[in-house]
Amino acid sequence: MPPLGLSDGEVQQLQAIASSRSLPHSIVQRAQIVLACGAGETNTSIAKRMGLTGMTVGKWRKRYRELGLEGLHDELRPGRPRTYEDDTVAEVINRALQTKPTDGSTQWSARSLAAATGISKTTVHRWLQTFSVQPHRQKSFKLSTDPFFVEKVRDIVGLYLNPPDKAMVLCVDEKTQIQALDRTQPLLPMGLGYGVCCA
Repeated sequence: MPPLGLSDGEVQQLQAIASSRSLPHSIVQRAQIVLACGAGETNTSIAKRMGLTGMTVGKWRKRYRELGLEGLHDELRPGRPRTYEDDTVAEVINRALQTKPTDGSTQWSARSLAAATGISKTTVHRWLQTFSVQPHRQKSFKLSTDPFFVEKVRDIVGLYLNPPDKAMVLCVDEKTQIQALDRTQPLLPMGLGYGVCCA
């Protein structure tokens, strides 16, 4: 297959995406594929070097040729059209976490949120469960200002819900009960109940 004819501007944009540490891994990898295609590498050599299949490389080469940068994003999956957009979901979650009901209650419930927003109780309840939001147990919450926050959430949640074939998804988080603590007196041994976690 002939190399992609990338302009200097396209190369610069793709390089910025390919070296990003904040964009979803899938988008970064696709930009790297397209850059390699533009440099004249074959699908087979790119696939071997990146641990992918030739079909995967061919797919993103073709998508970029047809759609440009937009082609790096996933296609919408077939099915019933979404009733609510991401902004509406975010608004409801934000309301649950940052405001109080006007009826004097101390926190929102799925029923009261549904009544206030005009969205069905079942839908509101599903959103609260999806994002593990429990307003009655929440003390504070900070919304991300990252412009790609929704894409990152979709990317991560997508790994859990639909992991790639022969892949293992690992979640690494801080374990609050294991801490590396300094000794109060350096010459004395550490007391019982204290541990040092080495990762």
